[in-house]
Amino acid sequence: MKFAAIIEYAADRAKIQAVRLIHRHYLIHLKNQGKLVASGPFTDDSGALIIYEAASVEEAEQLLRGDPFCREGVFVRWQLRPWNPVLVNSALLPE
Repeated sequence: MKFAAIIEYAADRAKIQAVRLIHRHYLIHLKNQGKLVASGPFTDDSGALIIYEAASVEEAEQLLRGDPFCREGVFVRWQLRPWNPVLVNSALLPE
């Protein structure tokens, strides 16, 4: 099942930059495990959208909380909701 996390970042841009590389490595690890569908920051860097593949909302929450951005306080608020993709144009998404 897919879960969409709509996430708000802390205003501390230096902290975001300091943790971003390890955060991205974590996301690559999830992708390789089949646990990440898509992810990316909003263009104003106020937050991000991350779509997880998980068996339950509890598992999705665990994946989110395991993210270095969450552990280091970059994620300040989020909404996690089950998501049902009906149409996807994968040609418009990056690898």
